[in-house]
Amino acid sequence: MTVELLVNVAPAETRAALVEEGVVQELYVERRSRRGLVGNLYQGRVTRVLPGMQAAFIDVGLERTAFLHAADVATPPPDETVVGLAPLGAPPVEDVRRLLSPGDDILVQVIKDPIGTKGARLTTYITLPARFLVYLPRGDGIGVSARIDDEAERQRLKAAVAQLRGAEADGGYILRTAAQGAPLESLQEDMEYLRKLWRHVRGRATQTSPGALVHEDLPLPLRILRDELSRGVVRVLVDSAAEHARMAAFAADFMPATAAHIERHGGPRPIFDLHGIEEEIAKALERQVPLKSGGHLVVDQREAMTTIDVNTGGYVGHRNLEETTFRTNLEAAAAIGRQLRLRNLGGIIIIDFIDMHDESHRRQVLTALEHSLAGDRAQARIVSLSPLGLVEMTRKRTRESLEHLLCEPCPACEGRGFVKTPATVCNEIFREILRQGAPPSGRELLILAHADVVERLLESEESTLAELRAQAGIPIRLQVEGLYGIDQFDIVHA
Repeated sequence: MTVELLVNVAPAETRAALVEEGVVQELYVERRSRRGLVGNLYQGRVTRVLPGMQAAFIDVGLERTAFLHAADVATPPPDETVVGLAPLGAPPVEDVRRLLSPGDDILVQVIKDPIGTKGARLTTYITLPARFLVYLPRGDGIGVSARIDDEAERQRLKAAVAQLRGAEADGGYILRTAAQGAPLESLQEDMEYLRKLWRHVRGRATQTSPGALVHEDLPLPLRILRDELSRGVVRVLVDSAAEHARMAAFAADFMPATAAHIERHGGPRPIFDLHGIEEEIAKALERQVPLKSGGHLVVDQREAMTTIDVNTGGYVGHRNLEETTFRTNLEAAAAIGRQLRLRNLGGIIIIDFIDMHDESHRRQVLTALEHSLAGDRAQARIVSLSPLGLVEMTRKRTRESLEHLLCEPCPACEGRGFVKTPATVCNEIFREILRQGAPPSGRELLILAHADVVERLLESEESTLAELRAQAGIPIRLQVEGLYGIDQFDIVHA
């Protein structure tokens, strides 16, 4: 499979696209004013401890206080001055009050970006990633990525890290997917870099005031080099000369074997236009996703969950209803895996496939869905079909979805997805007029409303308005307010 990374650099925004066989699979967006926080380390201060939730709120200097659950709180050794260094596998804490008190200063790491109205999710189990290794200070043991399925290679990597770590273990290590086939020298370089980085972090943590950043993860262009090249990327194309030089230098220092893959795009057409990425971004923000057969998906993202509805649309099939349904669901299952990655949808996801009566067809559709998620870096768990024919699944959410990052709720409907009709607003106006009663003598009621509402009052509701004038014995004047939404109005005594 041919995999490419395309990087577009603008003055205030950097975007990257992971393209497999010419099809965009994942999008990353980082803005200068709104960088992702996952992986950042902060010196936080406990503001509130909530025993009923077994959690605490931590001030790390962000707009909203961050959230720290008791399960993510590590107990420091007696001689440790920096919190967050407990060995891996420490028993779960039942009472958060035994660990934290308001006013405590604590070193924390962001594991989930702020999403919607929720603050960032934190942990004190610090992890520091490099090219081949993830270092867990004060951790214990050596783990290997599940994506490395060759048992002989897994044992070789474990033995190599155990040899480099020596008899006096100085923390735990996880071997990343990129470590497959890595020589001993490369693993040693990673280990030395991570040890040096941790010493730097510990030193800064002791000098940093609460609510301040201690260590920031790499910017997007360098982060995708570190994290994504293990997927077999054959080319990294970047459209900025300065960023190309920085990425090439980073690759030469930390991954010299891949430095030759980084190229600069110097053509006249913008890189995302040339490869159709802009069009894919626009499609990823639409509610309906067309399928090649003529069917389509309807994707609705809400705070509680995301729902995906599968429809046959214009596809009528050739044999019978069951076969038509099966083919549509198979195509939809493959498309859903890509849409989840492309839109970065997470949390609870409910998929409403078209009803199938054949049990083998149901199993094949579930298998196709699992296969479509096989290349997804985010952890996903699929539950079998429910009695109602729904597939329930979860996908780990660490950063904001593409829609939340690029869009905001509609000011007209405030994110509800609908607005009141002019007829409904007219009836609300009539009720409000009766509620207010007659104005003082010599004054009139002035109705300020949207143009469509005023038009309906003057045409379809003209007789009702005249009847109301006579019944209440009050003069009524209408005025269009251009800045009002369809369901906004005011009634004032003029």
